[in-house]
Amino acid sequence: MTDAPQFTPPKPGDENFISGVAAYIHPSDANAAAAFYQRAFGAKVLAKLPADDGKRLMHCHLLINGGPLLMSDSFPEHGFAAQAPQAFQLHLQVDDPLGWWERAVAAGCSVVFPLKQEFWGEHFGLLKDPFGMMWTIGGMAKA
Repeated sequence: MTDAPQFTPPKPGDENFISGVAAYIHPSDANAAAAFYQRAFGAKVLAKLPADDGKRLMHCHLLINGGPLLMSDSFPEHGFAAQAPQAFQLHLQVDDPLGWWERAVAAGCSVVFPLKQEFWGEHFGLLKDPFGMMWTIGGMAKA
């Protein structure tokens, strides 16, 4: 990885410093997923490290609604083969669930469970993005 951009690890207080638990996903095309998440969820790209092939990403760090989402492509030639997403959901707790929902659906997410008011008082729904990731959106409806 000789021509890769220099990466300086973030320090506490930096916008891209991560503390606690963060999801690290492996979509089928991390570059396309990052672009999609910008449209669907207002993601901000904090860092992108391309692989030597110039097509895949070794690492991508997004910020969505104040929280980190990390991703990379799969690298079967290094023993890291692609697998279908399974047994998890990414949850967005937001101040305007309908607005977030409508933007995600307009960008290309499919509805799995419609956004509706639930017994606990919040609006909640489940979407699937074009890369197979499941997203829940929840929050109190705007008055």
